[in-house]
Amino acid sequence: MDYLSLIKAPIEQDLNDFIALFNESLTHSDGLLGSALTHIRQRGGKRMRPMLILLTAKNFGCVSDVTQNAAVGLELLHTASLVHDDVVDESKERRGQASVNASYDNKVAVLVGDYILSTALLRVSLTDNQRIIQILAELGRTLAAGEILQLSNIQNQEFSEEVYYQIINNKTAALFEACSVIGALSAGASEEAVKAAAKFGQNIGMIFQIRDDIFDYYDSKEIGKPTGNDMSEGKLTLPVIYALNNTPYESMQTLARKVKAGTVNPDEIAVLVEFTKENGGIEYAERRMEEIGLEALKFIDEYVKPDLKESFKTYLDYVIQRNK
Repeated sequence: MDYLSLIKAPIEQDLNDFIALFNESLTHSDGLLGSALTHIRQRGGKRMRPMLILLTAKNFGCVSDVTQNAAVGLELLHTASLVHDDVVDESKERRGQASVNASYDNKVAVLVGDYILSTALLRVSLTDNQRIIQILAELGRTLAAGEILQLSNIQNQEFSEEVYYQIINNKTAALFEACSVIGALSAGASEEAVKAAAKFGQNIGMIFQIRDDIFDYYDSKEIGKPTGNDMSEGKLTLPVIYALNNTPYESMQTLARKVKAGTVNPDEIAVLVEFTKENGGIEYAERRMEEIGLEALKFIDEYVKPDLKESFKTYLDYVIQRNK
């Protein structure tokens, strides 16, 4: 099934307009800055977040200049956070392409991230919508707080599912929640609808991150990160947390603490990955996605117009079942 074509069908022209505006915002005549921005532009991506904003706006009214400027502002904010995250994580790749810090250096990457963040603020100011501006500003704080919480959790000797959800809520779910809210607000939706859209976006984001974390247990060139990459960065995600908390193997807990301490080696990571697979970690994470997906379906059933239901349902299905 061509999921993306079905999702895009009602917003094809709106999405093309978004891409043109986004690319224009990531263009500069200066040599080094222009080169770095071109490098980022070439990543492209599937545009999952902008599509959610555009679909939500269309569902509650229409896609306007306010919608487009807000969508570009949010995607620029997200892009800036990724550039900075790669510096923090010392990542060499992003979506199978060399990261900015790998292609240039950390100094350039931090400054380019700052430039993109400022461009995001400039773009969202063009909405002249105080509430949308406030949501984007708050989102920036939440994303940073999520990264800091993740760093501080490395020192925590517990393997807490609750803390995991808190981290991914701040890091990913908040982003998709903001997409739904901004889309609804830009189309003049009621407060009740905005609140329902917020919960839908949050659920989508939780599913998106759980699926992303499952990828870490399988080796694939398409995904753009090697198996066990999260563990090599000191991160324990839902599948292994479940396996650790439901299997009485002290040796595996010892390895997990080495992950948090940053002293684990590739062979030990491979052992933890296999342990997770053999002890129901992947199946549990997939069940959680399905459960959250059922909650997301309620919004589609109650709030989405008949002519947009297929796109929304396909969007949800894709987030659950995507393979990269």
